[in-house]
Amino acid sequence: MDKKTYKKELYKLQVELVKLQRHIISHDLKILIIFEGRDAAGKDGTIKRITEHLSPRETRVVALGKPSDREQASWYFQRYTAHLPAAQEMTLFNRSWYNRAGVERVMGFSTDTEYEAFMGSVLPFEHLLVKSGVQLLKYYLDISKPEQIERLEDRRRNPLKTWKISPIDAVAIEKWDEYSAARNEMLRRTHNPVTPWHVVRADSKKRARINVIRHIMAHVDYPEKDLDCTHPDPEVISAFDEKQLTSGAIAP
Repeated sequence: MDKKTYKKELYKLQVELVKLQRHIISHDLKILIIFEGRDAAGKDGTIKRITEHLSPRETRVVALGKPSDREQASWYFQRYTAHLPAAQEMTLFNRSWYNRAGVERVMGFSTDTEYEAFMGSVLPFEHLLVKSGVQLLKYYLDISKPEQIERLEDRRRNPLKTWKISPIDAVAIEKWDEYSAARNEMLRRTHNPVTPWHVVRADSKKRARINVIRHIMAHVDYPEKDLDCTHPDPEVISAFDEKQLTSGAIAP
């Protein structure tokens, strides 16, 4: 996607997002969007384009750091519940409770018992949110190994991106296969009809951003919707299917 086309399409979609937010506010809706994916998959950039022109009072971006000692001693979901959307709000999680199935699993930050307890409780927890009126969308941004290597190198070279560098980055490539295995198990066990996973092929940042916004437009109803903005490219974003793990649709 060339820059001119991207900017034109992004502007049109951001206008739609403003219309959507007006509807969320006027109808006391609660929207929760979860972004997961490998390090450097493009979560920050996608979230930035979604929220760029929205009201900061009703838009919340949550990117939690390392849990405190008290949080580690509390119910696992407790640190997240404080950040759930209230009526009239859209909340975007830049990583979420699925840390337990990803980073914590790979890096050994949680035990097998804690992991299995999470896997057994995450869907009942999400279904409870849906029953309480929260509309929940889950996106997994997938990139290839060469693309991740290039993006992590760019972080190290670019002084404006050094804030993104973390100790986890240093082993992201080394533990590529472990992250793949953790991702595959997470998607298999937590994809469901009520809170499904949507996989985004994100080697092209521009196409990923455009199609995530299009997907949001397609799945959240509001009046005066421009229907031309509701058709995400199925080659870029689609509901998870286990066949994707062997077909090449998801990076091995």
